[in-house]
Amino acid sequence: MYVKDGVMKTYDVTLIDGDGVGPELAEVTKGCLEATGISFKWDIQHAGVDVLASEGTPLPERVLESIKKNKTALKAPITTPVGTGFRSVNVALRKELDLYACLRPCKSYPGVRSRYQNIDLVVVRENTEDLYAGIEFQKGTKEVDEVIHFINKYSARKIRPDSGVSIKPISVTGTERIVRFAFDYARKNKRRKVTSVHKANIMKFSDGLFLEVSREVAKKYPDIEFEDRIVDNMCMQLVQRPEAYDVLVLPNLYGDIISDLCAGLIGGLGVAPGANIGTNGALFEATHGSAPKYKGLNKVNPTAMILSGMLMLRHLGEMDAADCLEKAVSDVIREGKSVTYDMKEDRKDPTAVGTREMGQAIINKLKAKS
Repeated sequence: MYVKDGVMKTYDVTLIDGDGVGPELAEVTKGCLEATGISFKWDIQHAGVDVLASEGTPLPERVLESIKKNKTALKAPITTPVGTGFRSVNVALRKELDLYACLRPCKSYPGVRSRYQNIDLVVVRENTEDLYAGIEFQKGTKEVDEVIHFINKYSARKIRPDSGVSIKPISVTGTERIVRFAFDYARKNKRRKVTSVHKANIMKFSDGLFLEVSREVAKKYPDIEFEDRIVDNMCMQLVQRPEAYDVLVLPNLYGDIISDLCAGLIGGLGVAPGANIGTNGALFEATHGSAPKYKGLNKVNPTAMILSGMLMLRHLGEMDAADCLEKAVSDVIREGKSVTYDMKEDRKDPTAVGTREMGQAIINKLKAKS
């Protein structure tokens, strides 16, 4: 039993084991988290394409109820079903649980193949609004005809009648809470600067609002430097001089794109962890997909999901355990012996190990320090 401040402590956590390579990654990550010495009571929930046939949905209500009860969840990758009308389990979880902040730290670890070194960026992406709000109208429908007619009546710029239409809502409420989250994160983690990313020069009433609210919130954090960047310029800046940036806060679509760009700076999605955080709960997940072609092959890199578990430990306030886990991961990567094929200089290197073996090497590091 784990003892903290003289009290026996166990954390109730929902573990969504996913599909494709998800169950393999979930099992390895679970082992690494337990090896830190922290005690967990896992509520294992199945979701994704593997339960679609039996339960009629890739996201059963029992999964949502478990997360609402436990307030903390760790999720392995889940495949988005094709042709079912269900957009995405990941998006549905964020919306249903109002996990408005997507947190994606992008940090260099020596030993990972990359064109860059010493990257240490944090992307804070708004999760609920913007073009990803899912307010769309299909071409040729009665609904889109009515929308187009309304817009053409009140706008000088006309929409062609054969268009599909997506609505881009950005609110004061949604912007204020995500920018506050970015500044609070910066202050708590001793970061130096927050950069608001937008396209306010063109979209003056949506991105312009995002920038306006960002500036107002920034005034309440005089200890943190603030600046803003237009999104296309931000892409160039990150490629040319990423060291000039620290915490980036962005609307939903730009956040999705920029977070992948930043993952590319540190070696790819295989080493990029993620968290989705709301007022009443948090869900931690790797940012990569379920790679169903590798299912059961014990081949994929577990780093991103293990580091997502590390973010979960920090969220729970277990800073020492989180530091130990991150160092164990970093040491294994730096040594370069017990790593998966994608982390070898030659991807055909016969000394590459499997998912379980890399996880075990990390566990061995943790046990050696306990």
